[in-house]
Amino acid sequence: MSVKVKGYTSRVLGVVKEKYGLRDKGDAMDKIADMFGDEFVEKEASEEFIKELIEDSERHVKKHGFRGTTIRQLRKEIEG
Repeated sequence: MSVKVKGYTSRVLGVVKEKYGLRDKGDAMDKIADMFGDEFVEKEASEEFIKELIEDSERHVKKHGFRGTTIRQLRKEIEG
């Protein structure tokens, strides 16, 4: 698939390609999307991140149970 871009856009893509050592301008477009895309579209969490989050939650529940935390306890932890 080919995408038509204006001259300035092509130059920007070329600079991004060279700056980050990318293979082609398509990779440069992907890099720009990675850098700025979250301003427009929220990224999806990876399966690995979700598994890690679940494991962390399970460890926390095993250690602390489902008890609540008072404001005083939170302040003590935050303020040291």
